[in-house]
Amino acid sequence: MSNEPQHVNRLDRRKARTRAALIGAAQTLIAEGRTNAPILEITQAADVGMGSFYNHFDTKEQLFEAAVEAAMDAHGQLLDTLTADIEDPAEIFACSFRLTGRLHRKAPELSRVLLSNLLRLLSADDGLAPRVRRDIAAGVAAGQFDAEDLDVAVAMAAGSLLALGQLLHDQPERDVDETVDRVTEELLRMLGVPRRRAQRISTLPLPDIDVAGGGSAA
Repeated sequence: MSNEPQHVNRLDRRKARTRAALIGAAQTLIAEGRTNAPILEITQAADVGMGSFYNHFDTKEQLFEAAVEAAMDAHGQLLDTLTADIEDPAEIFACSFRLTGRLHRKAPELSRVLLSNLLRLLSADDGLAPRVRRDIAAGVAAGQFDAEDLDVAVAMAAGSLLALGQLLHDQPERDVDETVDRVTEELLRMLGVPRRRAQRISTLPLPDIDVAGGGSAA
């Protein structure tokens, strides 16, 4: 019997480990605010050869884009875990938005890279965009959101997240919790949630994202 499939599987696993190591190193550099690090430093941090880098990525920018996508997908999976016991679609959406909004202050370097790539990430198959679409669609189906055009509703949510992040960077003295919750309330009201209910949902206790698994890039 041929050993080729087993050999191919080993090769695929080795390639996957190398790619994961490069992405992990890039995420660490993002978290440290060192996105200008040369490729050699990245490969040394990942403990792989320079040639291995070009087997997976054409440029450093491409690697950092992949690192952001992976971080956002990990964050999205964490949000799914944290909201798994919530049944109300509006509360799920609000909880996820509030936790993500707090990342702008909690992980500022990741936030800056996210803000610079947000429009491209909106069309990604993984990460936050499909989850935002899913949660808004669930709210519409349950009669809690009034959104005739789902694409417009997703764009509203993304635009709010983008503007929120820029505001928090521009005004470091601003209270992050109060600001994020206020934006969440206004976004819920734009989606048709009555004022008093939007206020209540936007101030519900949040799960501890650190205990659940963290929200950083690394």
